[in-house]
Amino acid sequence: MAEPIISVSGLRGVVGETLTPDVAMRYAAAFAALAPQGAILIGRDGRPSGRMLAEAIRAGLQAVGRTTIDAGIIATPTAGVLLRQFKAAGGIQITASHNPSPYNGLKLFSAEGRVIPAGPGKQVLDRYRTAAPDWQPHDRLGLGQVCQDGITPHLLPVLDTVDAERIRARRFRVVLDSNHGAGGILGRRLLHELACRITILGEEPDGRFEHAPEPTAENLAGVLQAVTQCGAEVGFCQDPDADRLAVIDEAGRYLGEEYTLALCVDHVLRQVTQGGQSRFHGERVSPQGDVFTAAKIGTVPGIVTNCSSSRMSEDLALRYGVPFARSAVGEANVVDAMLAQGALFGGEGNGGPIDPRVGYVRDSFVGMALLLDAMAARDMKISQLADELPRYEIVKTKIALPPERLPAALVALEKRFCDATCDRLDGLRLDWPGRWLLVRGSNTEPIVRAIAEAPTAGEAARLCAEAAAVLAAMY
Repeated sequence: MAEPIISVSGLRGVVGETLTPDVAMRYAAAFAALAPQGAILIGRDGRPSGRMLAEAIRAGLQAVGRTTIDAGIIATPTAGVLLRQFKAAGGIQITASHNPSPYNGLKLFSAEGRVIPAGPGKQVLDRYRTAAPDWQPHDRLGLGQVCQDGITPHLLPVLDTVDAERIRARRFRVVLDSNHGAGGILGRRLLHELACRITILGEEPDGRFEHAPEPTAENLAGVLQAVTQCGAEVGFCQDPDADRLAVIDEAGRYLGEEYTLALCVDHVLRQVTQGGQSRFHGERVSPQGDVFTAAKIGTVPGIVTNCSSSRMSEDLALRYGVPFARSAVGEANVVDAMLAQGALFGGEGNGGPIDPRVGYVRDSFVGMALLLDAMAARDMKISQLADELPRYEIVKTKIALPPERLPAALVALEKRFCDATCDRLDGLRLDWPGRWLLVRGSNTEPIVRAIAEAPTAGEAARLCAEAAAVLAAMY
């Protein structure tokens, strides 16, 4: 049997083919063998295969002597919050994120309530591939617990990041597209608590997607229409495990996922640097014990994004006079950089804001709350807020290239674009004023990904085409 796609933070595969109960059980046992003492939380998104995998994982963990906490259907960021509440040793969220219905996967969480970093993740992978589970006798089996409330522990810190009364006074009309993933459960509760007039599409978390699960423009044609038909002031679209958020404006225009992070960054930095009713004012402590004060701005990086995210956030940090840091691609890498830098806010341009006041996990609910707060605070439409941001266009392409030829290809790109500032943080990033190009190898396919951003789509496409021409010469 072919191996599932495995990264340092988890695995995913086609259920019944590369992802079977045996694979899930052995991978969970490998994780448990390296986790500290304590219970392990198990959550899942709404995919029909999730229950079967949860039962297999629960049996496997208890068979190696671990107590399990069954959280049922929850969003991925909720798993991080619950982990800290239960003081668990780790967590396994069963989700394939935006992959199609045949897929499912396992995402691993550390005891700190974050996706596990690369080092521990590699140790789990090595043990999964080389060591058999340490099955225990009947008198050393683990016990099973059930989480009775998987909503409130996440809801309350999200509400605490915004001026809830200010939002309630506006009675925003909102369309939320959860697409039968895990997001509708907390999504309805959050928007209800903020006194929004709600239309929810795909609320039932049964995994029977009404459209392709990745919240891209081409997949959301029906949702765009629903926003205008409902007279909504904003549309929010989640991926199946609700760690990513795409935004639609009141005219049915797809703003997308890159704008989610940038809009949140703008609101947070406006609150911090310009005074007013900032939720950062005074001393605040994150769930991890990190102390945040407005005074820290200017002494440590304020914002962290990954190197494939739009430069809108970098431009905003410059506009507000706060430092900016960039990480390698991947949520775990962004979190590593945020913790190292003491960042106030961060995330990935795939619609994943990360707010340390709630947790170090990409969080669509944080995004919804902050964007509603921005609209209420400035009495502006979401389209007006978006139109204020620096304007860029991103183009993403794939280029066939054997992995062994990538190092030489990156050297060739450096020579071709010798007028650019080069960065080898993750693949090769080339920067010019107002535009950039990132070329990095895929972890799962014999291809490289070329991503370019420029003031126009044509300029970005030309950068990708030039990179493809250089790489074609490597054959």
